Amino acid sequence: MDTIPLAVTINGARHELQVPPALMLVDLLRERLSLTGTKVGCDQGVCGACTVLVDGDPVAACSTFAFQVDGRSVLTIEGLSGPLGALHPIQQAFVAKSALQCGFCTPGMILLTKALLATHPRPDRETIAAWLSANICRCTGYLMIIEAVEDAAGRLAAAGAAR
Repeated sequence: MDTIPLAVTINGARHELQVPPALMLVDLLRERLSLTGTKVGCDQGVCGACTVLVDGDPVAACSTFAFQVDGRSVLTIEGLSGPLGALHPIQQAFVAKSALQCGFCTPGMILLTKALLATHPRPDRETIAAWLSANICRCTGYLMIIEAVEDAAGRLAAAGAAR
């Protein structure tokens, strides 16, 4: 089987691999690198469970070929926590507001929140709802997630920077 070279930084670690041209990013993360926090929901790029950040922008890993991230930086939920596994302020806010329920959509929601707060540090509810509409949650009804995003914005503002 033909392979192509791939050089990518994932969660701060550089990886140089040989991958099949048709390998999807979600499969690279989950199967080749054992980063199983990235979930597969619809496998069509519409539910948001597989959301990761590529150079800071949210992308659906299930509909992104691995070769498309060559030379780029990918952040998964595993890379968000701080030293010694300390929860990121966004993760803390999701816990504090019980915005995780079954947890399946949570990694994608948290990474989408990180991208949102990097571009809109103090978003209003309308902006939050618009951003969150890219991800599906069947458990929470979204109110707790919206409250978690608001809480996270406050935590990051208090910390002085959106890490």
